[in-house]
Amino acid sequence: MTSAGLVPLILRRGSSLTPFLTLLTALAPAGAQPVQPRANEVPPLNTGGTTRQLEESWNQLNRQMEALDSMLGPAPSLDSSDDLAAPEVPANLLDANQPASGPLSPEEARPDGPLSLPAAGTPARPIKAVSLKDAIAIAFQNNPNLQLQRDQIAAQAATVAAAAGSYWPTISVFANVESFQSGTTTYSPYGNNTYGFGPPFAAQGQMPNFALTKNGTTVSGDSAGPFYVPAGGGLGAVANGVSADAGLQLNYAVIDFARTPRVRAAQAVLEQQEKTYANDLRALQLAVSEAYYELQRSEQLVRIRDAVVRTDLVVLEDVLDLKRAGLVPRVDLLRRSAVLSADQEDLIQALADRAVARRRLWTVLNLPASVTPSAADPISLQPAWPLNLEQTLLAAYDNNPELEAILATRRALALRQDATAAQLLPKLSLFAAAGGLGSVERQFNFSIIGGGCCGATFLPLEQVSGYEWSVGLAFNWLIFDAGTTANSVKALALKERAEAQRYASTRNDIRLRLEQAFLNHEASLAKLVSARRAVGASKEAFRDTKLRYQTGLANDIDLSVTQEQLVNSLVRRLFATVDVNTTYARLLRELLPMPSDPSVAVPTQLTLNRSERP
Repeated sequence: MTSAGLVPLILRRGSSLTPFLTLLTALAPAGAQPVQPRANEVPPLNTGGTTRQLEESWNQLNRQMEALDSMLGPAPSLDSSDDLAAPEVPANLLDANQPASGPLSPEEARPDGPLSLPAAGTPARPIKAVSLKDAIAIAFQNNPNLQLQRDQIAAQAATVAAAAGSYWPTISVFANVESFQSGTTTYSPYGNNTYGFGPPFAAQGQMPNFALTKNGTTVSGDSAGPFYVPAGGGLGAVANGVSADAGLQLNYAVIDFARTPRVRAAQAVLEQQEKTYANDLRALQLAVSEAYYELQRSEQLVRIRDAVVRTDLVVLEDVLDLKRAGLVPRVDLLRRSAVLSADQEDLIQALADRAVARRRLWTVLNLPASVTPSAADPISLQPAWPLNLEQTLLAAYDNNPELEAILATRRALALRQDATAAQLLPKLSLFAAAGGLGSVERQFNFSIIGGGCCGATFLPLEQVSGYEWSVGLAFNWLIFDAGTTANSVKALALKERAEAQRYASTRNDIRLRLEQAFLNHEASLAKLVSARRAVGASKEAFRDTKLRYQTGLANDIDLSVTQEQLVNSLVRRLFATVDVNTTYARLLRELLPMPSDPSVAVPTQLTLNRSERP
């Protein structure tokens, strides 16, 4: 469609420039006069287009462009010395787009320490080429999230082993050794000769009840009995020594209704972590594949944009020679320079996109800061997906680790309910202990108080030794806890019900991801066929137009239009090819078999094997 017929078409469609003018007014600098549309400037829709209407439309567009130019600043004038000038590309962008200096070695792929940060004066990062298969293997090895999960799985396995130990009795050894010293005073405020204990407890001269006998004749007591304690008598002493005891103790829970569900709940948590690990392996492979395909597309776009700029330079040089010879007007040179500038902008943006894509792949692979990856594999098309949609869905639901992780979580919650409820049931435990004891005690610094007391009970040196043992049963039954256990069981039951809803949501998400990837995969294959046909036609058209341009039968505008069509077809074919591979990787992510055991090596599989079809 020509430019003369474009404006009437816009008017017939009822489009309005008022929103655009409002935006220009809002963005205009202070003091600038806002551009207002003229009254009745757009003719009614039922009026046919005329020359006057077209001129008014062009005048209005010209005023709007002048207003926009006043805000953005006038474009720099084009001098003859600037005809072939190229924009300066930032040095950092050039460094990030250097070609690969060699393949990525295993030593270079080792990640930095988890707590390390880049230091000042870090050397320039060399570009190293890596294949998709090696990139996936490096990601499996370097990914910090996977390493975290491996440690968590190992910790949970130890938790399961610890819980299983409750089936066995516990045997412990105990031993105590202590050194002591104490000061004591034994004191009696009353005498002990009034209780009828006999002559050994009589006071001196006590008669007649407690008289002493000698040769059958009663005699008066001329001395106190050996155990007599006068009123107020006492004895002070200091004692010190060492005591020790040692033995074995056994405890065994004979009846514990919470033990089995507790162990099984720990096993269910372990299974949930293992299934989550397998699902994360799938997700990581997809992330690496998408980043790698994106890098391949970015690198190919750089090649396309670079070829376009090289072609523009050749054509611009021809136009410049023709202008110098007076064969073409200045406007042809200006238009060709504008085309070159636009293509140079696309090339610079493609360079930036490739640098970002390299860093994105670096992040997914968790490579050291001293290395930047580059795609070593050329773009190759993945085969068509071997399953239909129904077979894909059924295969995805079968042994899906993402769904099985949710089921394992539900089992763990149900078993925790049983273990919690069992706290209200009786418990019976067996205990047994046996050991020996010994002590040495020395008493000294004796002092008599009030005539003395209790001397027979104080030994200067006392040694004691012996043994003891015990066996018994302990019974415990919690009969009231104010609803604590019941509410805990209720909370776990609600969490279990929530997991069922999460299962349904995840199931639907898997179906949507599969259907979206499956339909986009088929669409990408169909678009690729069309894009290949468009590339073939565009190549022939560009070849014919180039020959016509070289023979003077076509101008550079015809060549530019044909070249743009060829570039667009090449880009569309590139995007369709990458989309085929990306959608294939998304389908593979839902069906890819992955090990749940972290100790098992993770296979690197890029296609679905025939043996894995349902």
